[in-house]
Amino acid sequence: MEDHAEDDLQKALRMSMQYEPPEPKRSKARDDSVETPMEESPEVKNRRLQRELMAAAAEKRMIAASAAVATTVTSTSSTSSTSGTGAVKNVSSSSSSLDVSSLKVDKCVPVVEEEKDSGEELSPEHAHQLFSMVFGNEVSKGILAQWSNQGIRFSPDKETSMGLVQHEGGPCGVLAAIQAFVLKYLLFFPQELAKDVPKTPIIAVSKRVQETRNSEINIFGSLTDETKSRALVRSMAEILFLCGNNNSATIASLRILDHKIEGKDESSKDEIVARSLDGLSIESGDDLQKVLKVSTFTSLASAMQRLEEVIPIFRSRMGALLFLLSALLSRGLETVQADRDDPTQPLVTAPFGHASQEIVNLLLSGMAVANVFDGKMDLGGGMFVKGILTPVEVGFLTLLESLNFCKVGQSLKSPKWPIWVIGSESHYTVLFALDPRVQDENEFEGRETTIRRAFDAQDQSGGGGFISVEGFHQVLKDANVNLPVDKVNNLCSSGFIVWSEFWQVLLDLDKGLGGLKDSTGLMGKKVFDLYHFNGIAKSVLGGGETMPVQRPRLTKLSVSVPPRWTPEEFMANVSLPGSSSGSGGGDGSGSKDEVVEVSKPERVQHAPLVDCIRTRWARAVCNWEGDPPSIV
Repeated sequence: MEDHAEDDLQKALRMSMQYEPPEPKRSKARDDSVETPMEESPEVKNRRLQRELMAAAAEKRMIAASAAVATTVTSTSSTSSTSGTGAVKNVSSSSSSLDVSSLKVDKCVPVVEEEKDSGEELSPEHAHQLFSMVFGNEVSKGILAQWSNQGIRFSPDKETSMGLVQHEGGPCGVLAAIQAFVLKYLLFFPQELAKDVPKTPIIAVSKRVQETRNSEINIFGSLTDETKSRALVRSMAEILFLCGNNNSATIASLRILDHKIEGKDESSKDEIVARSLDGLSIESGDDLQKVLKVSTFTSLASAMQRLEEVIPIFRSRMGALLFLLSALLSRGLETVQADRDDPTQPLVTAPFGHASQEIVNLLLSGMAVANVFDGKMDLGGGMFVKGILTPVEVGFLTLLESLNFCKVGQSLKSPKWPIWVIGSESHYTVLFALDPRVQDENEFEGRETTIRRAFDAQDQSGGGGFISVEGFHQVLKDANVNLPVDKVNNLCSSGFIVWSEFWQVLLDLDKGLGGLKDSTGLMGKKVFDLYHFNGIAKSVLGGGETMPVQRPRLTKLSVSVPPRWTPEEFMANVSLPGSSSGSGGGDGSGSKDEVVEVSKPERVQHAPLVDCIRTRWARAVCNWEGDPPSIV
């Protein structure tokens, strides 16, 4: 019935647009000689009037549709002429041929973009698993508040403009790891942060400071917000792909912000995000499932593009938590649990909500292992615990090693780039050098490293610094050390060998026997600079007003590392054998410089950070200007 009505409508429309009336139908042959007018019956007349009315209505609709098309084309053409695009101009010049289907395509464009970037929801099961993995089943509102109120934002202070600011306790492990990678790009890869390919090479911050011998602490003052943002995006993408075995990266964002921040300037985006998050709290897996959306990328360029789009969300108060969730999802929840020694414990530790070592290791090495030693440790009975299995880009040092609670392996102590996350009992900060050569080893250090690696390979104490007699004989073989029998028997008398005792024996063993004794003193000491950044920025109430008691701080440290003497020996004025008379060694190879270098006491300053540095450079002497650097 509808098709029949439509046919009548089309027929009536054609009839109304003809200039001559159609020839009437005839039931029999016409007699041309006699022309008599045909009279319409009432039924035929009624049908004709209906057709005319329908044709008139159709004509009105056609005119209205044509006017709408013309208006749309005119608007599009004017926009095109402003932007200089010629394609739409051609369409406007032939608007009569424009059909409605083309308009429908234009209206569908935003829908296609929304589908591309919308991401996917987590299933309720995965959302509950993710929340429980991070916070456990019994988490305080205080810890949730810490992790829901920490964005990934740069310091507004000029002196620390390259640093990420921490306002809440807890997420510092996430921020410090990101900070380490940001410094990697700012210091050593400025070319990769350029928006366009520059005509002249960009000089890295580290090289620029070295060439100008700039002693000022404000070495990052010339960085633009755009450069820092690109360094942040690049760093986040690298970490997420590292967690995804360099195959893929998953980015967690918030569904409530879909397309609300597109096309805005940065300050407007931040305001929109802040308003959208007003009143939002995540206190359970259900809350997480309602607001979270995830997108997975197999291309680094696509992941970086997505991060650039949603970087205002990561700058918001939910940023640190969202990045942690992204890293866990990139690794895969089941894989994360397989990495861990005790998967029943939450990754955020109670009662203070600190990031666990598993979180830090995940962001630095791509695996959520709980230990910082190299390789695996055999506990017997087919049980193993895992440490760091691969080389890393940036490393890790901890105060806990100086207190003999753990032993950091060479993978984290000697990363590819001279940047380290520093761990204390309650906080994470960052230590770095501008010159990669600080990690270059001289002959003495190279030999020490070789022997220490061999010793650590046999250390089954979790970094306790002692090995079995059987393991000790393997160390002597692997390190090519020829100890006299009496010294071997003396070291093995207690049934186990302690590193400190073995080390003292090596210092008195000639180099020809594989030891480290150097009677000439020609090895010299190392002198270099390190920088320490602490991003914590807190305020307390005092005198009725809010007064800042601590801001992000960058401290420069001058470090000297003697080849074998301890700072106490420096203070005691112990000089080289045979050099007290100033004539140098017995072979006449000594010099005044050598005598002064080891006999002159140096000003020694101490702080817990120095203890961390000495786990990397055992005999380091550090000096700085102003207040001691803080790692808490």
